[in-house]
Amino acid sequence: MNASEHPVSPRPGGARRKPAKPGRLGVGVIGAGRVGAVLGAALRAAEHAVVGVSAVSEASRERAENLLPGVPVLEIPEIIERAELVLLAVPDDALPDLVSGLAAVGAWQPGQLVAHTSGRFGTGVLEPARKLGAIPLALHPAMTFTGMSLDLTRLPDCTFGVTAPSAVLPVAQALVVEMGAEPVVIAEEDRILYHAALAHASNHLVTIAAQSTQLLSAIGVEQPDRLLGPLMRASLENALAAGEGALTGPVARGDAGTVAAHAAALADAPGDIRAAYTRLAAVTARRALERGVLTADQATAITDALSASGEEGNA
Repeated sequence: MNASEHPVSPRPGGARRKPAKPGRLGVGVIGAGRVGAVLGAALRAAEHAVVGVSAVSEASRERAENLLPGVPVLEIPEIIERAELVLLAVPDDALPDLVSGLAAVGAWQPGQLVAHTSGRFGTGVLEPARKLGAIPLALHPAMTFTGMSLDLTRLPDCTFGVTAPSAVLPVAQALVVEMGAEPVVIAEEDRILYHAALAHASNHLVTIAAQSTQLLSAIGVEQPDRLLGPLMRASLENALAAGEGALTGPVARGDAGTVAAHAAALADAPGDIRAAYTRLAAVTARRALERGVLTADQATAITDALSASGEEGNA
């Protein structure tokens, strides 16, 4: 990426700051959370210069020190003044007010790249910055982060949902590639559905793993992860490779008796576990019926078995 393609605002006094190396950008990271610190480190590894990072909490400061050693911790307005690329890695709900608040005080600079890492938003949330001449980019990593250097090794397997005006879409894609990941273009109007799909796959997987671990621990299994780990990894890999053709288990077999036994055994389990099992089993049966895996009679038997458990069988 050639820095000359992106106009950089003059610094006070008229001096124009040059990147440390041709084609490199001065990057400011706002939010040294798990995502911001890691992506800042990835951009630094690509030889961009991280010129400042904001970090309020002790955990954020420690993360910045570990992943961005030597980078000064600065106030947000100073970071924006110094940076050619501003990376906004803040919680979704905080993003609109942050962008508009900085616009209200004239902080954004013409030609400055402003990228956020939110999955929920596209570039519309950056409109206040765009009106002041900034170039809006949305770069969301489809990955769960720990905030440690281990995350950097995971980036080559990571895909970013990228949204940007067509004229600068190659810039957004290039930044992702430089971080070692793969860009996938998401239309502005599809961002929320895109993010819902990712949250459903990732967050609810964690809930299911936690609930299954709880059940196994309750019956005295000391290391539930050793039982669940290989099974869940294989199930995920098979599902990604073969889709719903990889479905196994009592619902896929139409084994209503086993499903009824499960429901009965879960009668005294915590309500959230019982509800999750029952409703997900009902959804699985419905999808299996639609795809011809189950007959109508088998699907009805499964639904009846779930309804008998006292939970709502229709998800």
